[in-house]
Formats: sequence, structure tokens, C-alpha cells
Amino acid sequence: MAPDSGPDILSGWAVQHPGPVASGPLTPVRRPPPEPGPDDLLLRVEACGVCRTDLHLAEGDLPPHRPSTVPGHEIVGRVTATGAAVTRFRAGDRVGGAWLRGTCGICRYCRAGHENLCPASVYTGWDADGGFAEAAVVLADYAYPLPDTEDATLLAPLLCAGIIGYRALRRSALPAGGRLGIYGFGASAHLAAQVALAEGATVHVLTRSAQARELALELGSSSAGDAYDRPPEPLDSAILFAPVGDLVPVALEALDRSGTLAVAGIHLTDIPPLTYQRHLFYERNLCSVTSNTREDGREFLATAARIGIQVTVSRYPLSRAPEALADLAADRVHGAAVLTPG
Repeated sequence: MAPDSGPDILSGWAVQHPGPVASGPLTPVRRPPPEPGPDDLLLRVEACGVCRTDLHLAEGDLPPHRPSTVPGHEIVGRVTATGAAVTRFRAGDRVGGAWLRGTCGICRYCRAGHENLCPASVYTGWDADGGFAEAAVVLADYAYPLPDTEDATLLAPLLCAGIIGYRALRRSALPAGGRLGIYGFGASAHLAAQVALAEGATVHVLTRSAQARELALELGSSSAGDAYDRPPEPLDSAILFAPVGDLVPVALEALDRSGTLAVAGIHLTDIPPLTYQRHLFYERNLCSVTSNTREDGREFLATAARIGIQVTVSRYPLSRAPEALADLAADRVHGAAVLTPG
């Protein structure tokens, strides 16, 4: 299907020279509308979340996979054109484009249901341009149908923060009615906490942000303390969302016997030495979280709708994308940061 009529030149932001936020790694760009391939959807972006992964890419913690990439992988948009092979969507549909952009589908990981580990996997806003722009292209098979009735800015954080938080919660092996510790309380954590609470867990939040501690208590957490505090009771499971390796031994020490710590970030500062007897004995488990599968996405979006998840957002116009990244770096964002074009 041919694209709807629209501007010949579209605005956005690209990472030209990765470095500290203060150095201005985001550069404004104006480009022709992207062309969808046979399996693609061309989207008019309604909203795009600002994820900590975008910050890692801008600052160079994640080496760029291509020059001058437009970041952003929590994309809510309207389909304006479809590739010739696309049958799932049509013009006017609202869809979500997420971090996992594509996989090979044939490797042993894909065939075993672990497509998040596919060696040939590619990612939105890293291997291809993302949603810090007025338009974006996503693969139809990796897009999610989204409801027309919801505010686009409230849907955007679900597409990475929500999905990754959901996978991290499952990786933490939280037992029914268990005690969960959450270290760091930003976009992903405030959504994962609500899923855990809806499933009957007791949640303890540990974070350096006083504002985030207030939000944690408002959402129903049993306690909220500083990141390095000891929770009021031993934990069955914990999730580390803060990209701070120093917190790994802190969280491990807070676990009860046979507890599991899941590290949710794509980037983490160095972990200090661990002592076997102090941190790992009594069958404590330490595991990582790598991307997500599409099944994770489908399960989480259905869960979010079922429990009526509350999404707390800080809105920024697309023109203020550098400010949104700077606020994220300084922990000034309340909930999730979301960009809105136009």
C-alpha cells in the first residue's frame, strides 16, 4: 500500500558523537520519510518512550552499531503504509514498535522459544532508526497491536520498560505470595512492581530517589528505602534495575536462602568481588536478563490491560529530546519519559 500523503522532510534526532549528555550526543536531523520494505510497516509516530538504553547508546556505554542512528524503541504509531507481504495490519491501525526488531527464526535459540538469545537478533534504535522522529519503520511480525482508546503517551513505556520488567520479574523466580525487592525505581520498575503486587507479592523498593520512593508507596509497596538500605525482611527474589554493579552484593545479601537476584539492565557498571559464603551460599541465585521474546510482550500487554496498570509519565515534546535524556541521566524523571512529535 502506498504511503499516505505527508511532508517530504521529517524531523528527528540522531546520535552523531556518543558521549556524556552534557556534550550533546543527540543532533537534530531532517530526512526524507523512510521507505518500508515488503515485510515492514511505516508508522507516523504518536509517542516514543525514552529508555535508559537510549541513554546508554547516546553516552557510548553501548557501542553504536551504525552511524547517525535515530534512537527510541518504545514507539506508538499509526500505520501509514504497509509492505507488499504484510497481511496483519493495514493503514490506520495503531501499533507498537519495541526493542526486539527481528531474529533469524531458524537458530537453536529461536526454535527453542528463546529468540531473545538469537545471535542474529537486531534492535530498534540500535541496528535501525527508531522513534525519536516523526516517522519510523518496524517489521510487521515484531509489532504489537495497540488499543485505539488509550493515550499514546501511556502506552509507549509498556513497549520496553513494561516488557523487560515483566521478563525480569519472571527471571527472578518470585514464588506465589513471595517477598520481592526492587533496586532502582524508574520506568521499568514501577510497572513490574504493579504486576508483582497484583499477583499477591510483598514488594520492598530500594532507590536513591526520594520522589521514586514516594511513588513506590503510592502504588502499594510495603516499604521504600535508600538503595543501600537493608529491606525490613529477607527477600525471596530481587530485581536490580539500577545500572549500578555495586548493588549486586547488596541485593544478594538481602536474599533469603534459595533466593534469586535478576539483573535487568543491558548495561551495568563493574560488579565488586563477591564472597561465596556471604553472597552465594545457601543456594542463592544470580541471573541476567537479555532482551525479551515476543511472547513476553504479548503476555505483558495482556496482563497490563487486565490489571489496569498505572503508567506514570513525564511528557516532553520531540523538540526537547536532549532535555529528556539529561533528566533521565540525573534521575529527574518521574516514572517514564515520553516524547510526543508535533
